[in-house]
Amino acid sequence: MPKLHLISLGCAKNLIDGEVMLAKLKDYEITQEIANADLIIVNTCGFIEAAKKESVEAILIAAKRRKKGAALVVSGCLTERYRDELAKELPEVDIFTGVGDYARIDEIIAQKRNVFSDRVFLQTDENRVVTESAYHAYIKIAEGCNQRCSFCAIPSFKGRLQSRSIKSVTDEIAALTKKGYFDFTLIAQDTSSYGRDLGYKEGLCDLIEAIDAIDGVKRARICYLYPATTSLKLIDIVAKSKCFAPYFDMPIQHISDAMLKTMRRGLNANRTMELIKRMRSVKNAWIRTAFIIGHPRESDEDFEMLCEIIKSGIFDRVSLFAFSDEEGTTANTMRDKIDAKTIQKRLKIAQKLLKQAHKKRLKAMVGEIIDAAIDAESEESEYLIAAKNLDWSPRIDPPILINESLVSSLATGAIGRAEIVASTDLCLIARLIDLQGGDADGGA
Repeated sequence: MPKLHLISLGCAKNLIDGEVMLAKLKDYEITQEIANADLIIVNTCGFIEAAKKESVEAILIAAKRRKKGAALVVSGCLTERYRDELAKELPEVDIFTGVGDYARIDEIIAQKRNVFSDRVFLQTDENRVVTESAYHAYIKIAEGCNQRCSFCAIPSFKGRLQSRSIKSVTDEIAALTKKGYFDFTLIAQDTSSYGRDLGYKEGLCDLIEAIDAIDGVKRARICYLYPATTSLKLIDIVAKSKCFAPYFDMPIQHISDAMLKTMRRGLNANRTMELIKRMRSVKNAWIRTAFIIGHPRESDEDFEMLCEIIKSGIFDRVSLFAFSDEEGTTANTMRDKIDAKTIQKRLKIAQKLLKQAHKKRLKAMVGEIIDAAIDAESEESEYLIAAKNLDWSPRIDPPILINESLVSSLATGAIGRAEIVASTDLCLIARLIDLQGGDADGGA
């Protein structure tokens, strides 16, 4: 059986696209070693400069390490955005394809030709090979974006918002529950705009209610809400949901009125804070956001406002990004750009404040009892079990490490009550009390 090595870079949307390709290439055996593969696929990210560099490096490494006769295929956002340039600069690559033909990857490889469709891939395959978990799956509900943020190039190569139907999404989730998956994360470039292209006024609210009715869904959450399209009704629907965690991932990018206007975010600071405070009022809410540091025209006063909101502790988790000057964006043409040295200086200041805020937030959780999903033996130690707070997202939220269990036998995907007994800068340490549907049974 021929062997396949897949490298998936960037966001969880790319991960889903890679899982669809694995389903279409089921005649290949998956290998973790590039040198053993007969087919190597690099699914790239082209969002910001750092991601572009990582993608190119991954392509070059794959080309260098592959065995004689192995085919190298490159897909994804980077190739969609720079299709002509990459074809000239990377002759090592055998086949290029973009973001529209993941479900045809077997045909493309058989035909041995470059394929770029004038579309994005939207309808995922229920047979996709979920790779990162035995109980959790990401669900892509839309592609493209109608927003015109000054710093973002995504609409230029993924186009306007295209939503899946509610039935399409719920059918996929229902099929996955039959395979044992019970935890789901909904993703898109702008999830809170879901369904607007299909005529839904509050499409995400309708989708939440439809998913709540699916047997087998124990927990779900939504990532990448956009402030200008997030309504108070949506927050309330999440708060009342049977399945959806009180989890709010809304990248606001800045908190200065001047910067929000410059970034073309569609809301001022007061309205943004109104949304955040409404989220904060929800019982057990967990609020994530992201900030861009060093966007053109960011003054010292603007940056100080950003530092103050980081110190305030109103957000449970924050991601920080240095401004990336992307061609094809409004910001790329702006004057008053911030020099790289100043951006890095500001980033270090914000990172220090954020480290303190994150440490304080995790320490405040000591003594709490949470629902935790068991993953596997921790990579940190054979004496620790890795788990996930059932409300939180994988990949981006702090892991739970179980160092004591009152349950003797633990299986991946089991759900139990865990008491947080300690915290570090990066994770929580917990004692497993019991499992869902059972009591403690005297284990180690």
